[in-house]
Amino acid sequence: MKEREASYLSLLRSGELACRAEAAWALLSACTLCPRQCGVDRLHGERGYCRSGADPKVSSFGPHYGEEPELVGRYGSGTIFFSNCTMRCEFCQNYSISQEGAGQEVSCDDLAMMMLALQRQGCHNINFVTPTHYLPQILRALMTAAERGLSIPLVYNTGGYDCVESLRLLDGVFDIYMPDAKYGDDETARLLSHAPHYTRYMKPALLEMQRQVGDLVVDEEGIAVRGLIIRHLVLPDGLAGSREVFRFIAEEVSKDAYVNVMDQYRPMWHAAAGTAPCQESLGRPLRREEYEEAVAEARRAGLHRGF
Repeated sequence: MKEREASYLSLLRSGELACRAEAAWALLSACTLCPRQCGVDRLHGERGYCRSGADPKVSSFGPHYGEEPELVGRYGSGTIFFSNCTMRCEFCQNYSISQEGAGQEVSCDDLAMMMLALQRQGCHNINFVTPTHYLPQILRALMTAAERGLSIPLVYNTGGYDCVESLRLLDGVFDIYMPDAKYGDDETARLLSHAPHYTRYMKPALLEMQRQVGDLVVDEEGIAVRGLIIRHLVLPDGLAGSREVFRFIAEEVSKDAYVNVMDQYRPMWHAAAGTAPCQESLGRPLRREEYEEAVAEARRAGLHRGF
């Protein structure tokens, strides 16, 4: 298979990448990047629900080998973990980063240097974890990194609580989208992740991502070069609404969608402390039979890739 050029390089040459970066940056003056539509002026010190300012805040970066095999390959996925989040998942496994804000604010130039360092280490891609509230900073940093030789694909690793309007700024920038499809109904999403109208935003977001990049494509070594990877964490007692999630993906996104049905739920953060809603369910690990039933539901829906 002929080596495929990362999509953003053509946008860089045409000048379109600079236009996208400028348009995204302007949104920070009255921030509407995520469904919360806080409207705060992040350029002048105001902070909304995500508690983030004008500079990106990074917890850590480096080659990561715990992602999907198609991202990891031989040399790892070049992962950049952003601090803070647009949601408050009661059981978040990365709560020290997403909820407690562990990390350090850096400049966009620093972020660009992180990307280039990961490429030099041989990583197959640049994997932005929880990127939604830093979309403008990513685009500004990408301008610098691409001008200095960045050429590997980008991964948008998101919780799925995204606005289509923001995602359209990324059309032709990201080759790989990796969203969560966390819940099948809005009430559970509100209760467990404090994300109002989650499915109202998640479903159109996944459809927009699918429109931009299509089903997952890998090279001759099995490494992802383009496409959509969807994650769904199975919760105890069926709280995630897995059946509805899989139905939506199969019927409205694609039966060939790559879906990682994840079994690693364990009580963390408020669920570990005994203070989460639905504590009787969230206070215990996932049972094997619950996971197997979720996989069976995915198969019954017609899905067949990724699990």
